[in-house]
Amino acid sequence: MLYRKNTKNGDPLSSLGFGCMRFPKKFSETQDQVIYAIEHGVNYFDTAYIYIGSEETLGRILAQGYRDRVNIATKMPHIFVRKPEDFDRIFSAQLKRLQTDRIDYYYIHMLTEGSTWERLVGLGLPEWIEKQKSLGKIRQIGFSYHGGREEFLKLVDAYDWEICLLQYNFLDEHNQAGKSGLHYAAAKGLPVVVMEPLRGGKLVTHLPKKVYDIWEKASVQRSPAEWALRWVWNHPEVTTVLSGMNSLAMIEENIRVASQAEADTFSDEDLALFDEVRAILNETILVPCTGCGYCLPCPAGVDIPTCFSCYNSIRIESKFSGLKGYLMQTSFKEIPMNASRCTQCGRCERHCPQNIAVRHELKQVTRALEGPVYRVARFVGRKLYGR
Repeated sequence: MLYRKNTKNGDPLSSLGFGCMRFPKKFSETQDQVIYAIEHGVNYFDTAYIYIGSEETLGRILAQGYRDRVNIATKMPHIFVRKPEDFDRIFSAQLKRLQTDRIDYYYIHMLTEGSTWERLVGLGLPEWIEKQKSLGKIRQIGFSYHGGREEFLKLVDAYDWEICLLQYNFLDEHNQAGKSGLHYAAAKGLPVVVMEPLRGGKLVTHLPKKVYDIWEKASVQRSPAEWALRWVWNHPEVTTVLSGMNSLAMIEENIRVASQAEADTFSDEDLALFDEVRAILNETILVPCTGCGYCLPCPAGVDIPTCFSCYNSIRIESKFSGLKGYLMQTSFKEIPMNASRCTQCGRCERHCPQNIAVRHELKQVTRALEGPVYRVARFVGRKLYGR
């Protein structure tokens, strides 16, 4: 296993992290997989309060003498925080579930806008964090992110964070926080943990035949999963890459690759292969938006690149995936940023270097993603978020 240094505290973190959201149903199977990963060098395990049964399962396994060999990362679900006492209530439950007296990396879960952070500040979160750190119950504090680039940059600057977690893969190089967000966080000295390096497996299975043909013609033979993982590890700004592993074969393969993949080792020929693959996958997308952000700010508050990214997910992944991302990234915010807010002013189109008919495409997004299911989910979600 290769390790990359946490620039904030010097911890050597395994370049492969174990994402614990998709554990197998059988405890014995999960136990075997987690222990195998630890014995082969994985020392970063990522779970969350809202991953049903995950914290309890991980705690039960680590309590068998493995706790001090790993770093536990888990997350505070801010949607369940309504009063200052909720911080202690949730955190105490997590420590009990994980059978530990400390959390190594504690994230504010799905922090996607400044107003949410300000609400938590008003409830005393910074003071609570400092107290837990002084007691040794939290080693480092960070946030996980799903949203557009501009909000990510603002959140990085909003607090003295010590780590962050974001989505990044070769297809989302310019979506969500994107490459510029990755570089910005790293320039601020933040270790960056990456989730969804395979887009939930969508960059591995059910790809067009032409994509598989490209990988097969490469001078080095690698599976689509290995190519995608190595692309993320090729970035020196990335500290750890999470994989939601739930089979021993997958764990063995990922550990093998993580034991070889180093930063800045791709050749121009390797990088050209990804350009070819992106071009093929982009043929299937609905809007050719590169996420450059020149269309922003929108006078009506629409997050145009994010709307198009979620809309494209319908074709690349599924209607459910697109809708889920759309709700989280545009509609659960204090001030929604969804497509139907468009007033048809046309400012965006004057600045779009791709010459996209933005107003027309936003209407298409609204038709595709803001139907009856969206309206019900939006109502329920905003209630949960306290909107």
